[in-house]
Amino acid sequence: MKNAAILTFALMLNTGLFSMQAEAAGDAEAGQKLFNRICGGCHQVGTSARGSFGPQLNAIFGRPAGSTTDYQYSSAMKSSGLIWTRETLTAYIEAPKEVVPGTRMIFWGLSDSQKVENLLAYLQTFQPQ
Repeated sequence: MKNAAILTFALMLNTGLFSMQAEAAGDAEAGQKLFNRICGGCHQVGTSARGSFGPQLNAIFGRPAGSTTDYQYSSAMKSSGLIWTRETLTAYIEAPKEVVPGTRMIFWGLSDSQKVENLLAYLQTFQPQ
């Protein structure tokens, strides 16, 4: 009986974790709207993207911070040692100046975790397959 209860609890916990992961995936369509509204003035994505007021964000996941050749990064960003992952991007989007003190990015941060996940889902669509 005790083993059955433990198994049931483990299955319930496992099911809950899977549903939380599915929710955390984000909505790329909502992320596109958000990107266009709050990021697109400085950043570009897509086949013709290039650095302008901010760096282009194609293939950002796995890329070292401050490494594209078509943008002049701050010394702070170039020497940050960051690799852009979901975790580092989330932290940076939430509080850029805390993650990279001295960054030139003029953005106050985004505290809504669902919006951050949506934005990351959209950026993920620009990763090479």
